[in-house]
Amino acid sequence: MIQGNDQLDNSVIATLKNKDHSALSAQLDSLSCTHTDIIELLAEYQVLSEQEDDEKFDNWYDALCKEQLTVLKAFEVMRAHCEQS
Repeated sequence: MIQGNDQLDNSVIATLKNKDHSALSAQLDSLSCTHTDIIELLAEYQVLSEQEDDEKFDNWYDALCKEQLTVLKAFEVMRAHCEQS
């Protein structure tokens, strides 16, 4: 599992360095989730990340599917790019 996290971290870092969102956009456009699914996911993410209950956040995060993790990754990358602007 650590190797998978390292690969994800390296992928996020590489994406952060490259400010071209076309690869992220292609990944997001191919997902089967709805706009409502994305908004609910981001709302949960924001609320849980603002709480001090790390275990609750970790349990929620560990239960996410691959598509949800892709959405969160894209959100964090695009947010970081906006913050750098």
